[in-house]
Amino acid sequence: MHEKELVKTMLQLQQKLNDETNGKGWENGYTKEGKLISFRRCIYMECAELIDSFAWKHWKNIALPTNWENVRIEIVDIWHFILSLLLENGKKDEKDCNFLSMELTSLSTFKDFCKLETKPSENANEIYGILNDIELIIHKCSGFDFDLGELLNIYFTLALKCGLNLYSLYKIYLGKNVLNVFRQNHGYKEGVYKKNWNGKEDNEILNELLNQELSFEILYEKLEKLYINAK
Repeated sequence: MHEKELVKTMLQLQQKLNDETNGKGWENGYTKEGKLISFRRCIYMECAELIDSFAWKHWKNIALPTNWENVRIEIVDIWHFILSLLLENGKKDEKDCNFLSMELTSLSTFKDFCKLETKPSENANEIYGILNDIELIIHKCSGFDFDLGELLNIYFTLALKCGLNLYSLYKIYLGKNVLNVFRQNHGYKEGVYKKNWNGKEDNEILNELLNQELSFEILYEKLEKLYINAK
């Protein structure tokens, strides 16, 4: 599948997920229940979770190796909200996934993001560089001078440093999209969903399933079976 088609597919899936979760018209800034939506806040809160995937604390577990699988899941979680920002900010007469995917794929950093992924380094300077990039995203999303193009450029650079490229992002995004649909269908918004299944977080279980080549339907069925038997 061509790069533009991969981006278009993710935009379409995100539109569908947002429509089902928040109700039609969520682009106007409110859910169907009247709850205010702030995707920028979502991004910088996810960034805080991403920082906690690293041994950044100088007083605790200072030699703990980075859980790169969890890092990549957090990177994809941020991508959900960036896609949502793109859809929300698209002009009414241009809010077409073809148009948005063309705009995104025209960025110079996106070209680099399509290259072969590299293995991330545990070198302290590299880790500090990644943390700086994450904090830069927080700064961009929490300040008044917001620029979506700048955010995308920083994001693609960060994702590459963490061992992701477009194709691995796409694979994990599809899996996490299934999990997000599954969560919503099992009471995530109402607060009754069980996130830990037999001592494992659902993200960890998803990572294990992503080692297999599964369709949306089969992955959902596997999650359903594991969830029913979870304690």
